[in-house]
Amino acid sequence: MPGEPTPKQQWSEQIRSAQRILIIPHANPDGDALGSALALKIGLEKLKKEVTVAVSGEVNQVFSFLPCFDQLEKNLNLQKDLLIILDESQAKIGNINLKRVAENKLIVVITPKDGLLTPTNVRIEEGTFNYDLVIVLDCATIERIGALYEKNANLFYEVPVVNIDHHAGNTNFGKINLVDTAASSTAEILVALLETIGKDIPNLFDEMVATPLLTGLITDTGSFQNVNTTPKSLTVAAQLVAAGARQQEIIARVFKTRTLSTLRLWGRALSYIKEDAGRKFVWSSLTKADFVAAQANQNESSGVIDELLKTASGMRFVMLMSERDGGIHASLRAIDPSVNVATLANSFGGGGHPQAAAFHLPNATLAQKEMEIINRLRDQLDGKTTRA
Repeated sequence: MPGEPTPKQQWSEQIRSAQRILIIPHANPDGDALGSALALKIGLEKLKKEVTVAVSGEVNQVFSFLPCFDQLEKNLNLQKDLLIILDESQAKIGNINLKRVAENKLIVVITPKDGLLTPTNVRIEEGTFNYDLVIVLDCATIERIGALYEKNANLFYEVPVVNIDHHAGNTNFGKINLVDTAASSTAEILVALLETIGKDIPNLFDEMVATPLLTGLITDTGSFQNVNTTPKSLTVAAQLVAAGARQQEIIARVFKTRTLSTLRLWGRALSYIKEDAGRKFVWSSLTKADFVAAQANQNESSGVIDELLKTASGMRFVMLMSERDGGIHASLRAIDPSVNVATLANSFGGGGHPQAAAFHLPNATLAQKEMEIINRLRDQLDGKTTRA
């Protein structure tokens, strides 16, 4: 007897059978989440699928050069239709009309052609979601989707979910889970998945698909500087460049172009740097007032930890805390390879990779929690067990 289909085989079958597909990256998407979502949208549309990419939170305008960026749905209405079901066993329907009787009131007028129509012949039911398949990208947990999940939780139980990710803490929340923790990025995983479903499309990997995928690879590897860069990452990157990915434009837009608001925000973060010399880590913090003063959105803080704080000489790891999404978001980056920042983040309910991790404390401010967070990190580094 044949064995169970592999996740890749299940993936191919789901794509073949689905027509209306919803793609969702994590909230406030970074270059990997956003690039993967847009590349997958373009690839699936070449297969004649109807594809929507929906995002929660803010989208960094630095990625506005990516194809189909202007087609992102930021306030997608995922409500179901309301169905009015008419039983014609006692009366055939002649006409159905809408009649407005007040500014906020409509009447559905149903006129029978023959027979007697009564309220018992009318039933109201909730319809179904207008999607055959949901693909969630770069999310270790389904909650990372953000507001789209919070407001539409039923969608993820009623429609098949494909979970594509590279984070070690992934909870395998999908009907199909394509999780590769050895991959540098979700974009790297998607290259093989698109090859699987696009065998009959010779031009699938053109410039439009390759550029956002390479953007994801470059941003999650820090332009191939981070320790998650592998021989496969470099091979896949070469494949994408050969397919037409605009590597120089990606570098120019992502790493060499900064808005004045970003520079003002980074300046504030650098001016607030604090150091624990004994334990060899540094941290900085940004309050809501700092974002307002810099005229910056919350995504503009993302580069400061990788490009500036991580260069701190003699330190083992760095952390940036910022007030956003109704709480405190903390990003950690390891400088010393022996430090596993995912373990540190896990003690606060977060997670990630050994070299890059994060956690979020809801309903909290830096004025309340900053030193508590720092002292708990110190305890953990000193071998004392602490957990949220």
